[in-house]
Amino acid sequence: MPPFERVVAEHGAVVLRVCRALLNPTDAQDAWSETFLSALEAYPALRADSNVRGWLVTIAHRKAIDLHRRAARTALPMGELPERPVPARPEGDPALWAAVAALPEKQRLAVVHHHLAGLPYAEIAALTGSTPAAARRAAADGIATLRRLHSTGVLS
Repeated sequence: MPPFERVVAEHGAVVLRVCRALLNPTDAQDAWSETFLSALEAYPALRADSNVRGWLVTIAHRKAIDLHRRAARTALPMGELPERPVPARPEGDPALWAAVAALPEKQRLAVVHHHLAGLPYAEIAALTGSTPAAARRAAADGIATLRRLHSTGVLS
């Protein structure tokens, strides 16, 4: 197994893109850090033939779910309603990222995990609790929606 520092250098950007696509910027940084802290603890027991990228994206996906759950349980005292901040998205066209965020959850997850993280459909299925065929279909439907929006000028 390569040194863990090399794993972070090689896969850190992909994990951060996945975290940014699933969470707001602050939570994305937290999820990225928590992903690599968890991975560091488990790394010595990882099999040599393991797909390290898939393993890290799986951890990041679960950390994102944990942060969503934690946020849903957190009570917020409200004296007056705050202005809604505009969440930052990963680099690129803001309209495209808004369209990705508006996709149904299964499509969004399939598009993010397959097209940003490069995971095969079998791993996406394991992450999302579906089948490889359903993950492939969700990704195809999500991309078709994004292409349709682009061709109609919504994403221009």
